[in-house]
Amino acid sequence: MIVIYGIKEHLNPIKAQLSEVIHGCMQAVLGMPEDKRAHRFIPMDAEDFYYPGGRTPAYTAIEINMMQGRAPETQKALIKELFNRIESVVGISPVDIEVTIKEQPAHCWGFRGMTGDEARDLKYSVNV
Repeated sequence: MIVIYGIKEHLNPIKAQLSEVIHGCMQAVLGMPEDKRAHRFIPMDAEDFYYPGGRTPAYTAIEINMMQGRAPETQKALIKELFNRIESVVGISPVDIEVTIKEQPAHCWGFRGMTGDEARDLKYSVNV
């Protein structure tokens, strides 16, 4: 699951485009199938969204929650691909993008009535 935070006046107009770009990166780097998009957008009022100095109101925070198993090189490749594609397609500078990958063991995930370590029918590999 991916959660995207930003100031609503900047985030709302680009949600669909940003979702396409993020999922394209997930497919290209992690091999995620087309139907495995799980994005949650949290558009916020400016007075509720504090961001670091040197950033603009386009500052966007992206939290990627995933099962453990991806190599550090794969995770770094995903982050760099997100910076590149978001800048080239959406127009947000890398200085205004923050990406955090949060990993949890497979047994901490629950979907389709089972835990992640019980799933045997995933259409993608976690260990990449």
